[in-house]
Amino acid sequence: MNKKATFIDLFAGIGGIRIGFEEAGFTCVFSSENDHWCQQTYHANFGEYPAGDITKIDENDIPKFDIITGGFPCQPFSISGRQKGFDDTRGTLFFDILRIIKHHQPKVIFLENVKHLQYHDKGNTLRTIRRHLEELGYIITIKVLNAIEFGSAQNRERIIIIGNKDKGFDFSKVKTKPAKKIKDILDKEGQYVHFTGEQIPLFDSSKIKKESLASKENTFVYLNEGEFTLIENPKVQKSGLIFAGYRNKSIRVNGTRPNTLHLSRVHKQPNRIYSSEGTHPTLPSQESAGRFWILHKGRVRKLTIDECYRLQGFPKNFKKVAKLGTQYLQIGNSVYIPMMKALADEINNQYFGKNV
Repeated sequence: MNKKATFIDLFAGIGGIRIGFEEAGFTCVFSSENDHWCQQTYHANFGEYPAGDITKIDENDIPKFDIITGGFPCQPFSISGRQKGFDDTRGTLFFDILRIIKHHQPKVIFLENVKHLQYHDKGNTLRTIRRHLEELGYIITIKVLNAIEFGSAQNRERIIIIGNKDKGFDFSKVKTKPAKKIKDILDKEGQYVHFTGEQIPLFDSSKIKKESLASKENTFVYLNEGEFTLIENPKVQKSGLIFAGYRNKSIRVNGTRPNTLHLSRVHKQPNRIYSSEGTHPTLPSQESAGRFWILHKGRVRKLTIDECYRLQGFPKNFKKVAKLGTQYLQIGNSVYIPMMKALADEINNQYFGKNV
């Protein structure tokens, strides 16, 4: 590959897209991220502080580049948000991407967002995005991909938008891998839980505040018997998920129909328990308490933060500098790195290879 092939990392978060593209051989020449703690994490891992508010960045100050990458804010289009789209201030940041593209005319456009973007406003939002990019002279190819297609143990569907002025992108050539199971990415050992200096056996968490995070990143926090209900003979869903049970938490009962309390618990994602013999649902971007519960070897415990990073494909040497709650937000907002690497590899083959 041409060693001079470069990219810029917009809405960079903690650098998930950057890692994937750098592993494919591309060189990052500029980054932008407005969140303070993401900037700190980014600096710790890449040695640079990303530029801040993209609306205040002069496109003339951005060095020349070949590829523009960006996981532009997904909350305006996410099914878990209010879905205001371009009526949301964050949604209008897409037009700053257009401003930079119009000025620099990069060879390749690479954008990532939540799957629900394709349905937002009955498809009008995605059509608007496509139309604006096509008006700048790009052939746009769009596809929804799932992280489990790239060796992940996490169901994480994301819409990928790729543009080039000469030809569309052939997604069928992107190399995939068999999915993993949750048990494949779990920590083998964890420290004992400590509470006010007292060592507590791993299975006894009665003295721990359940909604607070353990003091150590690799501490296993287990639920006691009676704090959860398991389902007999759980079925493997098409996605690979195995819904194994739910936590017996107190919930709001006003307006709840008789004999449906268990259903209310089931429909609240933080209450759900998934078997480690299957895959994990999407790590959300709005969860700061790390309430991801799994059934593993007959016991129910919370995923550790390291396991969450592993679900996203981050390397072992990735530096974590934010508080634990912030880390859960950061990792939920990030991307599955091996999928980014596979896409970057094929962008190289199709647009920068010898046959192009």
